[in-house]
Amino acid sequence: MASTSPTPTERTARLCAEAALFMRDHVLSRVSHDLRSPLNAIHSWAYVLERKIDSADASAQRALAGIRTGVDQQVHLLETLVDTTRAETRKLHIERAPFALDALVGEAVDEARRALADARGVSLAAPGAPAGATLDAGRERIGQALWLMLAFAIEASAAGAAVSLDVNLTATAAQFEVHWQASREALADETLPHLLEPFARAQACEPQEAGRAPWVLALCQRVAEAHGGRFEMRPLVEGEAATLTLSVPITGA
Repeated sequence: MASTSPTPTERTARLCAEAALFMRDHVLSRVSHDLRSPLNAIHSWAYVLERKIDSADASAQRALAGIRTGVDQQVHLLETLVDTTRAETRKLHIERAPFALDALVGEAVDEARRALADARGVSLAAPGAPAGATLDAGRERIGQALWLMLAFAIEASAAGAAVSLDVNLTATAAQFEVHWQASREALADETLPHLLEPFARAQACEPQEAGRAPWVLALCQRVAEAHGGRFEMRPLVEGEAATLTLSVPITGA
């Protein structure tokens, strides 16, 4: 039986699921990292206390043993549940091949328009897509990252706003920039149509650590890293210009 291409609705659902998967694994990675430091400290202080407490004090020795056992159990949970669960995206597979940039950009814009922009009254444009230019990279992953960048910008735009995707090529890299005017209010407004999960949108409204993007954009970060590139975000400030930047080195540059 001949295979059929996914419908726009199915494609949108898969893109949303991919974004959620990478967000989940990013959160698990942060949990694993942030919990290990205090657990290591508790483990170390338990050994310090062991040298200070009378070895004949059975109650104290049982308490110390309980502390060490509890720490070991938590570390085991991190290793067997958290670290194993996120193994799927730890090493992102990239199938490199040359592809036409203007076609991919057009697809990403069309998908984002159908998925959310039309429903939100947000206009999309890609004025800088270079005709005839090619990029040797993971086409599917780059497309997913561009779609998510556009979807996030639409989510954080007021009705009637404009979102643009600019593409710039240099001798060493291809750079994709999404520009819009930030509306944190629109991002959090539950009465509006949304693609991204409420948890993701709520976290994106919170102050971000320096150099970090919202969790929901973790896929973009991983795509950039897998290509040896970078992903950056200008902080969301109500009513001010916002920018998402994905930069991918050109192979052989």
